[in-house]
Amino acid sequence: MSNTMNLVENNLVRFKNISKKKEAIFANFRVKGMRKGVMFTANISVDIAAAEVHAGESLEHIIDACAKMGMKEFQSAEFTFEGLEQI
Repeated sequence: MSNTMNLVENNLVRFKNISKKKEAIFANFRVKGMRKGVMFTANISVDIAAAEVHAGESLEHIIDACAKMGMKEFQSAEFTFEGLEQI
């Protein structure tokens, strides 16, 4: 039971890395947690320009701004279930 309680109380957002792609530079995060009996994991990539930071700023500032933006959007996202057509 204590492991379950720790997951409930300790939803985690962990910084993974910065990646450069053709179109932009992204800060990448991994999210793990549990809420109301549902365990979840997710990967979030945030375009640093969308977070209004640039590559010349400190890494701490980039990570902080991107994490705040990523979690805000993750929490407000609405997902659609694809369905069970194949069953």
